[in-house]
Amino acid sequence: MFDAIVVGARCAGASTAMLLARSGYRVLLLDRSAAGSDTLSTHLVHQPGVAALARWGLLENVRASGCPPLDRAVYEVADIHLEGCARGVEGQRASYAPRRHVLDAILVDAAVAAGVEFRDRCQVTGLLRDGTGRVVGVEGRHGGRSFTERARLVIGADGMRSTVARLVEAPYTVTDPRLTCAYYTYWPDVPATLELYERTGSWVAAVATNDAATLVLAYFPQVRFEEVRTDARGAYLEQIRTTAPALHERLRGKEPAERLRGTGDQQNFFRQATGPGWVLVGDSGHHKDSITARGISDAFLQVDTLVRHVDGPLGGDPVRLDAALEKFAEERDSALTPGYESTLAVARLAPHEQRLSLLRAVQTDPELTAIYFDMVAGIGSAGALYTPKLLALL
Repeated sequence: MFDAIVVGARCAGASTAMLLARSGYRVLLLDRSAAGSDTLSTHLVHQPGVAALARWGLLENVRASGCPPLDRAVYEVADIHLEGCARGVEGQRASYAPRRHVLDAILVDAAVAAGVEFRDRCQVTGLLRDGTGRVVGVEGRHGGRSFTERARLVIGADGMRSTVARLVEAPYTVTDPRLTCAYYTYWPDVPATLELYERTGSWVAAVATNDAATLVLAYFPQVRFEEVRTDARGAYLEQIRTTAPALHERLRGKEPAERLRGTGDQQNFFRQATGPGWVLVGDSGHHKDSITARGISDAFLQVDTLVRHVDGPLGGDPVRLDAALEKFAEERDSALTPGYESTLAVARLAPHEQRLSLLRAVQTDPELTAIYFDMVAGIGSAGALYTPKLLALL
């Protein structure tokens, strides 16, 4: 019998399994995809997530992969140009954008090194329950054979369309309409760090990643999805041209290294986080529009919070474990709600004049600019920006 079975071996699942194994628990990690495969993702890791990687001893692995530090950020909207660097957290001022097949492999390797049993190409088809209805394991198929495994806790870390969430019938506690659709690809030999460009009805981002490539994304209002998808490449390039003309010039005459990818299914929700014998972590329990790129950093925050609460109770009385899981759920919602609300505001793609007036004042001062980029990274709240200096400028 395992202490925990983690379903999903991406950012949330692999790191949860790793930390539990490092705490001495016996952990089984399952994923339906092949190890080392890519996945649909903007994959920017903001400074709080970078700090987590550093604490876990994995940041050097990310650096060694050739992923460059993003130690300068640019943000343009209307007549405003902000350029600088966040103040950071735990000494980490740079963000990173490792490809998912790189980052996920680093996390899985670290989990296996910690003692986790890992099975890829593994499909979970059901959950085991005891006489009280408590989840006590999983059943599925692996290598053409059926299997069952038992555990004190089943952790669903299997994404926005989570099988575990469906099997436990976890209800949505918060839902909001889809607001954007997004398309992206990778461009070789296009110098960039972290660049953000906004105008009404549009958002464009450029992020340096592995293999000397730059991830370039274009966001559209969700209501345009059916129109955009009929000529996605043309719409993508036009969105860049009209929103970030200087970036568009850097792309001129070049061809992307990979096919254009996109989605119109940017869901916004919180699900019930836990129940008897189960818990959801990462996108399975909470998902929001990728426009603010908070997914990975927020997943790492959830992982740290979950492991902190269950370390100890996981090896003992189920009642004590359930109480610890409830505390995790409360802390998750409290920590992630402000970022959820600010993401929805950005994803409406309608910059307000009041915010523009604020940014015109911010751009005149390097310290205020650094505080603003802290907000972008999810380090500080909007209230931190309202310093006496800013109030005087306003």
